[in-house]
Amino acid sequence: MKILELIFWVSLLLMLHSYVMYPLILHFLGRRKRINNIVFSINDNLPKVAVLLAVHNEEEVIEEKIKSTFDTNYPLEKLELLIGSDSSTDNTNNIIQNIGNQNDKVKICEYSERQGKAEVIYNLSKQTDADILILTDANVIFIKDTIVELTKHFMNNKIGLVAGNIINKEHKLSGISLQEKSYLVYEKRIKFLEGVVWGTMIGAFGGCYAIRKENYVRVPENFLMDDFYISMNVLKQHKNAIQEMKAVCWEDVSDKISEEFRRKVRISAGNFQNLSVYKSLLWPPFSKVSFSFFSHKVIRWIGPFLLLIMLVSCFLLSNT
Repeated sequence: MKILELIFWVSLLLMLHSYVMYPLILHFLGRRKRINNIVFSINDNLPKVAVLLAVHNEEEVIEEKIKSTFDTNYPLEKLELLIGSDSSTDNTNNIIQNIGNQNDKVKICEYSERQGKAEVIYNLSKQTDADILILTDANVIFIKDTIVELTKHFMNNKIGLVAGNIINKEHKLSGISLQEKSYLVYEKRIKFLEGVVWGTMIGAFGGCYAIRKENYVRVPENFLMDDFYISMNVLKQHKNAIQEMKAVCWEDVSDKISEEFRRKVRISAGNFQNLSVYKSLLWPPFSKVSFSFFSHKVIRWIGPFLLLIMLVSCFLLSNT
């Protein structure tokens, strides 16, 4: 009976730690801290930036995406956009080519067979000599300051990755877009505080983040969560990862439960792939990276098992 009680309370305390205590710890430690202040100004010799974009049948948004990339306060002579069209069958390629004919900073690489986002981005990364890579999605629209705010932090040599602040354009009362938006606000706050307190932001949102080219790595084949893999590898290289809330960009959020369910299933499978690869970061315990990784992600990933353990232990205790 004592063992069952111990199992129950440990499981419960782990869940409470991840969802209640850890955010409170971050809030307490970060209340007087500021994000990195070693930054480039617009008048400095700014690094060359390459925006990398993998697309498949994005004719509805690709023109707006390209326009927002170059409607920027960042020096255009230090900016380029590389687009990999992953076997698009609509008008995506024609739109990109037409824009590329007028803007030599836009380059397209067409694939006749599907490669997958991670492989397309890797191939594009080999075609640029830029110091900073910005990985983004076609439906994520920049504002004028997005690229400046992402890039300015790389004056600090300790920083390897900077995540953008993706904001949803609108939400509907029907569907689940409101709930998804609420979750993202909560999650971004935790990521921001992790970066402020320890420089250990756990996992950039894949829609927009910047990374030093020297810290970018190829994602293994058939890996489902490529952006999380890349983010964690930056921490493995002993570089800091932070979130810049001023690096705003806009994205639509799905309000369809079926679409979100499929996406969450894919994310869940990818989470355990990443855990198998990065389990070494959990040691030594209570280091900045291990504490953040375990508290923010690992406990959540095993959360369904902890809930099941609590349910079973309660049932067994009630019968003894």
